Amino acid sequence: MLPYLHIGSFNLPTFGLMLWLAAVAGAIVVDRAFKRAQLKADALGMVAIAVVAGILGAKLWHMLDTPEEFLQIGWGVLWDSAGFAWYGAVVFSILALVLMGWKAKIGGLRMLDFCAPAAAIGYGIGRIGCFLSGDGCYGIAIEPVHLFGFTFQPWGMAFPHGIVPVFVPVYPTPLYELIAGLLIGWWLWWRLGRPHATGAILGQYLALTGIARFLVEFIRRNPKVLWGLSNAQLASAGAVLAGVALTWWAASRPAVVRDKAPAQVEKTA
Repeated sequence: MLPYLHIGSFNLPTFGLMLWLAAVAGAIVVDRAFKRAQLKADALGMVAIAVVAGILGAKLWHMLDTPEEFLQIGWGVLWDSAGFAWYGAVVFSILALVLMGWKAKIGGLRMLDFCAPAAAIGYGIGRIGCFLSGDGCYGIAIEPVHLFGFTFQPWGMAFPHGIVPVFVPVYPTPLYELIAGLLIGWWLWWRLGRPHATGAILGQYLALTGIARFLVEFIRRNPKVLWGLSNAQLASAGAVLAGVALTWWAASRPAVVRDKAPAQVEKTA
C-alpha cells in the first residue's frame, strides 16, 4: 500500500490521484460514446461537473452514515481524505448528469445511458485508490472457509501502514470491486453499441453494480443495521430493484439502432 507519493516536500495522496484518473478515464469513455453516437457535446466539462457533484454527495452520505464521526470532528469531515460513500456520489452525479443532458438536448435518461459504462470503469479505478491508501474499506479478517466438506484459507493481506491500519490478513475487497467494475463497464460499453432502448443501459448498470456491491458487503467491515444487512446492502438492494424495473420498462420501448446519431429515428425491436 502507498497512501502518499512523496515528491520533494509535497505529499500527494494516492486516493486523490486515483480519483483524478477515474475522472479522466470516465471523460474519455463518455467522449468516445458521444463520438460513436455522433453527438457534439462537451464530455470533459460534463464529467468534471458530475465528479464535483459526486464528491459532495459522497461526503454528505458518509456524514449521514457515520454521524459519530461528524460529532467528533464536525464539518471537518467534509475535507477529510477518507470517508467517501459511493451511493451518495451516485445520487448527486445522476442529478447533475440529468440536468446537463436535458440542457444539451440529449435527454436525461439517454445521458445516463451514455455515462453508465464510464461510471462502472471509474468506480473500479477509484477502488485502486482505496487499496493503495488503506483507508479502511477493505474486508473482514481472513478465516478458514468450510465448504462442501473441504476447508481452505482464502488469500488476504494486512494494511499496517494504511490510513486506517490493520495488522491481520483481511479480504482485499477493493481489488474485487476493481475487477467487478471493469467487467461491468466492458459489458455496458458493448451493450451501448448494440440495439437498445433508452434507459436499458442504465437499468443494467444499476442491477449489476448493485449485485456486485451487495455480495462484497458480506466480507466488508461495515456494521449491520437491519436484517443482518449493512446500509450499503440495503441501498444495493434498492439499486437492483430499480435497475430491474428500468430494464423491464425499457424492454417495452423502441430500440435505438447502435445509437449512431441523435436525429436517428427509433424503430421497434
